Amino acid sequence: MEFDISTRHGALSSETQQRIREKVAKLPRYLDRITAVHVTVDVADAAANAVEVRVSAEHAPDFVARERAGSVSTALDGALHKLEQQLRKHKQKKTEHRVTGLKDVDVEISSAPSDSESLEPESEG
Repeated sequence: MEFDISTRHGALSSETQQRIREKVAKLPRYLDRITAVHVTVDVADAAANAVEVRVSAEHAPDFVARERAGSVSTALDGALHKLEQQLRKHKQKKTEHRVTGLKDVDVEISSAPSDSESLEPESEG
């Protein structure tokens, strides 16, 4: 899984970057086929830090979540919560649309026909 953190209008401490990595590393438990995660942190406004998390997965569209909050960690938690919901919903859709196999189909087997109920047509004559 590729992982990338970028920052706009400022810089993040190495501790903050490490916390972001630890939290994002938990995403594969919701969807196995994650190929890349890109986190963008915008610290232009100290009162409202913005975090955008973009997740790319095999055979799925990109999942994107954005959140604004007073601190970077709060915004990241909100964005990750949104992403978790999107990933769960996608996985649920994929698993619910499976075709039912023949072993799950109930078939009633009728008893064999008796002598009076022969399958051959009676000949008149």
